[in-house]
Amino acid sequence: MSHSIFPPLDNSEAILDTRNAMHAYARVLGDCLKASRSKRKHWWHASLRPSLKGLSTGVVRAATDFELELNFHNAALCASSSDGNAVEVDLNGQSAAEMEQVLGEFLSANGIVGVELANADRSDITWPAFSRSHAELMGQALGSISAEMEAFRAGVREETSPVQLWPHHFDLSMIWLPGEKIAGQDPNDEEYSDKQMNFGFAFGDESIPEPYFYVTAYPTPDAMAATRLPAGSEWKTDGFTGAVLTYQTLRDTSDPSAYLQDFWTRLLASGQQHMLEENTKD
Repeated sequence: MSHSIFPPLDNSEAILDTRNAMHAYARVLGDCLKASRSKRKHWWHASLRPSLKGLSTGVVRAATDFELELNFHNAALCASSSDGNAVEVDLNGQSAAEMEQVLGEFLSANGIVGVELANADRSDITWPAFSRSHAELMGQALGSISAEMEAFRAGVREETSPVQLWPHHFDLSMIWLPGEKIAGQDPNDEEYSDKQMNFGFAFGDESIPEPYFYVTAYPTPDAMAATRLPAGSEWKTDGFTGAVLTYQTLRDTSDPSAYLQDFWTRLLASGQQHMLEENTKD
């Protein structure tokens, strides 16, 4: 049984080209954030946030404040400034290099300096099978999944990251941070010293070509692999170590929302049991 709040995301050429194009455009926006915001822990300054229509940088404070948005529902790249200026570009599979040029011209025209977007390595590859209807399906999926993540996050008592999309890998994610450090690591380097779990969703990649949910832990306690998972999900050790649930498996359940919340809750409970310092001492 499939559910409309989790729309179909097949593996056709159209959705692959659409996914790859939106991924490339998201990376342009991520580079803009890295160039314009002060660093925050775990690189939260460079992530995109779910919006009503897709993904947004949020308001970026600059000489003239601005916001950039990837609109999945109307397949458009939108840029606006606090001066009231705006530009909207229809997406049709054009290259990331072209999108970078559009944004660079918009920022320059609005007197926004210090945001250097020129990237000699920016791809000029185009995606001729790009589909506006598939972009809309991806947007619907992102909206539903981010809503589920927010609901799950609301019940977590320890620190969590925002629900955010990482432009580099194009995955939606929420990180759980219990507040404990890893012995032997520099405590000032949060990337390697903070214990954490990542609850995420990817549209597919080289490791798993179809859309999937994942949960990883750092460091990963050996005992976590024994966590009883809902039927249809599994523990993966090839490529990366973590629990995996395919998007299609979720769609085929009778109650996808309840299933997903159970999947995340079981793994969080396992992390709380096995990762916290007081429970790992001999």
